[in-house]
Formats: sequence, structure tokens, C-alpha cells
Amino acid sequence: MRILVIGAGATGGYFGGRLLQAGRDVTFLVRPKRAELMAKNGLVIKSPLGDVTLPNPPTVLAENLKTQFDVIILSCKAYDLDNAIASFAPAVGPNTAIIPFLNGMKHLDVLDAKFGIDCVMGGQCQVAAMLDPQGVIVQLNPMHSMSFGERGASKGDRAKRIEAGLQGAMFDARASDVILQEMWEKWVFLATLAGSTSLMRAPAGHITAAPGGTDFIRGLRAEIASVAEAAGYAPRPEFLERTNGLLFAPGSPITASMARDIKGGARIEADQIIGDLIHRAETNQKGALSVPLLRTVYTHLKAYESQLS
Repeated sequence: MRILVIGAGATGGYFGGRLLQAGRDVTFLVRPKRAELMAKNGLVIKSPLGDVTLPNPPTVLAENLKTQFDVIILSCKAYDLDNAIASFAPAVGPNTAIIPFLNGMKHLDVLDAKFGIDCVMGGQCQVAAMLDPQGVIVQLNPMHSMSFGERGASKGDRAKRIEAGLQGAMFDARASDVILQEMWEKWVFLATLAGSTSLMRAPAGHITAAPGGTDFIRGLRAEIASVAEAAGYAPRPEFLERTNGLLFAPGSPITASMARDIKGGARIEADQIIGDLIHRAETNQKGALSVPLLRTVYTHLKAYESQLS
């Protein structure tokens, strides 16, 4: 199974690197500067589960991409999606499976319009990682998993075959029959975490320790969950229970990558993670949903974006 990983940043570089470490046929589609750095230093992962340096990882530049791949792992930032599509389009054939690990759901419409729903699987992943100034992928905690599944016409056992090809690379890779449910649940959690930690400029545990902090996070999550429920994907009780510890445990150090990006003065996915939820709340077929906390978060994020040069 030939796997093309789009980019070698925190997410794609981590999962692609673990697959390469496990002996899988992996190629990274990267920009020239990243290709030079990887050729010089290798692909370096620093992790609580064990560090690894992979020398001379296979890379390809967009202008040199001529062959088709079996699986494309797409983990770019949502605001880079159009550029990413233009770069990897030559690698997509009639039997290619694109597995996107982007935030939110908006990207599915864009990918479907370009490649067709039968080519675009649903996907979501869980990993806390960042790229340091030297290009090293730093995994922040031991969490690392992914799931994926069909959304269009049946492709037989394609998802299970991909699962078999990805397993054994240190992380959990799982084919899912309810991938859209899992994607919505991740969106509920991510938007809650990103919205609260970005607005408050603090980890979840510090927010809940502040007066009204717990009520704010619970209220924000309830608004987001109402949007998911209106779409037919109400968060399951076991999901809410599982994520309660991350959001509400005393002293929880967790923050969202969006909060870290704001701290570093970087671009953020305000429209894709928060803005699209508000749009869906406004256009709900049974009437607009009330999401005042989401609107406050969105105003804050857009004010931040207006200051970026």
C-alpha cells in the first residue's frame, strides 16, 4: 500500500513518521524548504513514547508528483486546503482513498466537489503535537489515534484493508462504521477546548478554577452540542463522560493548538472551527439556534485575526 502524506508538520509528520518507522511505504509531499531540512536532519520525533530520527525520509515536491497513490493522508490546516488540493491532485486515481484529518466538517464539501464522495473518506485523529523552530515534531502527551470510514457508496472492505495496512505503527488505527458521528464529536470537543482556552488565554484547569469558569465551558459545550444534535449527530453520553476529565479535571493542563497559535501570533482556523458552527446554527432547518457564547468566542478570534499582518 503506497501512502502519500501531505506535509510533514505536527500531525502528518507524526503519523507518517510512525508509519515509516514501522516499514510502511510512505512518501511526504512537502515544500522545498521542508524537503531540504528533512534531507539534512531526517524526520525527528520527540515523544514520551520514545524518540526517533528517520534519516532521508522519502519526499516529493508538488511539481515532481506524477504517480498515483493508494492512500492520501491529508492533515493540512483548513485555510491551506485549496493549495493542498492543487498540489496532490495528480496523485489521485480512481482507486485512491483520501483520508482527511482537518478540523470541522467544511472540508468534506470542498474535497467532494473536486474528487467525488466515493474517493473521500471521513477521518479524525487524536494527537497533541507541535513543530518546533528546528522542524522537530514534539509529541506533548502519549495520546495518538485515528479512525476513518466510508461516506459514499460501499467500497467493499477498503476501510478494513487500510486499517490492516496502518496497524502496528505504535498508534491506534481503526476503521469506523460511524465516522461522521466521531467527526462531529471531535468537533464538539475541539471547538469547546479551542473556544474556551483561546478566549481565556489559559489551560482548561485554570479556567475551571476561576469564578464561573466551569459554567462557561459547560455552556459553550452545550451550545456546540446543540448544533451537532440538529445535524443528526448528538454527542453520545460515553463521549461526554470520556472528555469530561480533560475539560473539567482540577489542574488540567490541556489547551488547544489554536490557543498556542494565538500565543505565537500565527494564523488560526476561526472560520472552520467556530464560524462554521455559527453558520449551521443560523441555517438550521427547524429554526436558528441560540449560540451567544459561540458568538463571543468568534468575535474574539476575528478581532485577533484582524491584527495579523
